[in-house]
Amino acid sequence: MHVDTVVLAGGKSSRLEGTPKAELVYRGRTLLQNTLAACPDGHRVVVGPDMEVMDEVIVTRESPPFGGPASAVAAGLTALRRACADPASCTLVLACDMPKVSGAVTVLLNALHTLSGDPCVDGVIAVDASGRRQPLAAVYRSAALAERVAHFAAQNALTGLSMRALISDLTLTEVRIPAGSTDDIDLWSDAAAHNIPHPARQLNQEQE
Repeated sequence: MHVDTVVLAGGKSSRLEGTPKAELVYRGRTLLQNTLAACPDGHRVVVGPDMEVMDEVIVTRESPPFGGPASAVAAGLTALRRACADPASCTLVLACDMPKVSGAVTVLLNALHTLSGDPCVDGVIAVDASGRRQPLAAVYRSAALAERVAHFAAQNALTGLSMRALISDLTLTEVRIPAGSTDDIDLWSDAAAHNIPHPARQLNQEQE
């Protein structure tokens, strides 16, 4: 099944002293490069500030900047509609800060048969080992997700809206994913647990 991808990479990273999560290096690649490598074939959009990406990757920005995840998803869907003559029927939505997300993506894509088999299902969503849903690691029917975006946009309520609120009325199949595959990098302690170096310390070491 053809799947497009929207990657969210425009947060403030306030708990990382403003260091952009997308630029942190994990196993020789930035977290953004790592996330894009996990994406399936299809059109890919990164929502965030201007950054270096492969030529075929679309970069856009939510309005206003730092408007939150729902606003970023809306910007990503708009960019897909404008740039692609054949947008996919399903859209994978990912945060850029999950180093081991490829394991979750594999499981989600394998579960997509539930969509074609049940027209009442609006997507598949990752559920981590604690039983928590991960709306930024999920595949949604593009039309269903766009409908929810339009609903909140009509109320001027997208800015600051959480992903959980955006998708609250969607019927999603929950999919258990490998342990740790949606662990994200919010704190420097999270980065250290994944052997992601602090950029300033890494620079000092390189200059010594």
